[in-house]
Amino acid sequence: MNFTRWSARLPGTQRREAARTEQTVPAAPRGDGSVPAARAERLSDKARTTTPVDGVDALPVREVLDRVPALVALVYGADHRVAYVNDSYVTAFGPRPLGEPAREALPELAELGLFPLLDQVLRSAKPRTVKSRKAASGRSYTFTCTPATPPFGGPAADAGQGGGVLVFAADVTDHAEAAERLRASERAQRETAVTLQKSLLPQELEQPDDLRIAATYQPGGTEAAVGGDWYDVITLGGGRTALVIGDVMGRGVRAAAVMGQLRTAVRAYARLDLPPHEVLQLLDGLASEIDAMQIATCVYAVHDPNEGSLSYASAGHLPILVRDESGVIHRAEEPTGPPLGTGGWQHTSGSVPLGPGSTAVLYTDGLVERRSEDIDEGVASLERALAGATGTPQVVCDRLIRALGVTADHDDDVAVLVLQHPARTGSDAELFRNATLELLGGIEAAPRARAFATGVLASWRFAPDLHDLGVLAASELVANSLQHGTPPMRLRLRRTDRRLIIEVTDGDEHMPRRRHAEPADEAGRGIAIVATIASNWGSRRTPGGGKAVWCEFALPE
Repeated sequence: MNFTRWSARLPGTQRREAARTEQTVPAAPRGDGSVPAARAERLSDKARTTTPVDGVDALPVREVLDRVPALVALVYGADHRVAYVNDSYVTAFGPRPLGEPAREALPELAELGLFPLLDQVLRSAKPRTVKSRKAASGRSYTFTCTPATPPFGGPAADAGQGGGVLVFAADVTDHAEAAERLRASERAQRETAVTLQKSLLPQELEQPDDLRIAATYQPGGTEAAVGGDWYDVITLGGGRTALVIGDVMGRGVRAAAVMGQLRTAVRAYARLDLPPHEVLQLLDGLASEIDAMQIATCVYAVHDPNEGSLSYASAGHLPILVRDESGVIHRAEEPTGPPLGTGGWQHTSGSVPLGPGSTAVLYTDGLVERRSEDIDEGVASLERALAGATGTPQVVCDRLIRALGVTADHDDDVAVLVLQHPARTGSDAELFRNATLELLGGIEAAPRARAFATGVLASWRFAPDLHDLGVLAASELVANSLQHGTPPMRLRLRRTDRRLIIEVTDGDEHMPRRRHAEPADEAGRGIAIVATIASNWGSRRTPGGGKAVWCEFALPE
C-alpha cells in the first residue's frame, strides 16, 4: 500500500498544498506584461494541478497518520499483531502495546466483532467496510479495513511477516444518534397507527345465531407502515347477518383514519338493510367525499339462513372462497366492480350457496399477494389451504395464516374473516326450526295464519306468555300485509337457540313505519303493537321485488 499517495488526499494535506501553490503565483504589477486578475486565477488553478508538492512527498507516513482525526491501526500477520496505532486511537481506547496479537492488545476490536472481517481482508486482499458499530464507550464508528503490503517498518519488518491490514475508523456517532432518533420516531408513528387501526376494528365480533365467526388481523412487520385493512360483522335482525372486509390503499395514520370512517359508514348503511350493491354504491360516494385521491377495495355480503346463501357485492376486492359440506371449493368471482372512490359505476349483487356444513373465507390481499408470484397463484394456494383446513373458525384462521407463510415480519397487513354455517344434528337441531305458510285468498287468510302460528308455537313448547305474544305478533303482521300489501304473501316462523323470529313477505315495496294512531283512527296500530311487544322489528326489500316485515323475541336463557 502506498501511504504517501494515500496521505496526499487528506483534508489537512490538501490545505497545505493549496497554501504552497498560492505562494508560487506572485501578484503581477500593473503595466506592460501585466495579467488581469481573472487570468491570474486561472494560472493559479493550473499551478495547483501541475506543481509537485515536495513537502507532502517528503512527509513521513507516521506523521500523516498521527494527524488524522480518525482512528487508525495497522496490524500484520495471521494473528494480526499490532504494528501501529495513531494518536486518535490512543485517545479513544488508551495506549496499545506494539508487536502483540490484536486479540490481546486490541480487545475493543473483538467487542466490535471485527476479527472475522480482518481475516477476510487478509485472505482476499480486498478492502471491506462495516457501518456504525457501537463501542463500549458509547461512540459509533464506521470501520474500513484495507489490505497493506510489506514492508511496514518497525516491528512488522523485524518479524518478517506477510500481509497486513490497515484499520480506519471514522467517528459517526452524530449520524448514528440521528438515525436512531429517526427510527424511534418512525416506531412511534407506527405504534400510533397500529393502535388507531386496532381501536377502529371490532373489539369483539358479533356472533349471530346461525353462524360461527372468527377474524384475524396482523399488521405488517416493524419495517412496514400499517395499512387500512378492516373487517366487521353486523347482525341485521330477522336472522340475517352482514359481513364486510376491505382494504384502504396507502399506509400510516391516514389510511387507518379513512378505514375508520368507512367502517362506521358501513354499519350505518347496513341498518337500512339494503341489498349489497346499494350499500357499496353509498360507500363509493362517501369514499369520494372523504378523499378523492384515496381509494379502497371492499366486499359486502349478507347471509340469509332461510335462503341458505351468501349474497354479496364486490368493489375491486378479491373473491370470496366457500368450501361446501362435501369439501368442494367455490370461488365467488362475479360480479366485481371497481374500487370505492372511483365513482361512476353501478355495482351489482351476486350470490353463492352457503348451506349447513359450509365454510366461507373473506380476506385482504396481504394474505395472498407476493412480489415473486402472480396474485392468482396466491388465491389458488389459499384454495388448497382451505380445502384441508378444518376445525373451529379461529383454528381455520390460524391454519390459513400459517399455510400462506404469513409471519411476524410480513411486509403487508393481513385481515382474514372466516364464517361457518354448522350442520346441526340431534338435540341441537331441535333448537333450530322453520315453519312456513303461504297466505292465499283474501281476509280469510288471517284466521288461518293465527291457527297456524298457534299450532307451531305450541309444538315448539314455548312458555304460555311467549306463545301468546308470538301469536299476536303474527296476527298483526299478517293483517298489515293483507291490508297494505299485494300477493304473493307468506308467513314464516323461525326459532333458534336464542330467539323466535316472525316474518311476513308480500309483493308490495311500500315500507311500513311506526306512527302514532289517534283514538278515532281505525288503522295504524298494528306496527305500533308489534314494536311494543317484540324485542326488535324491521323491514327490508326482497331481491325479487316486494318487502319483508319481521319481528323477533329473545328466548329466556
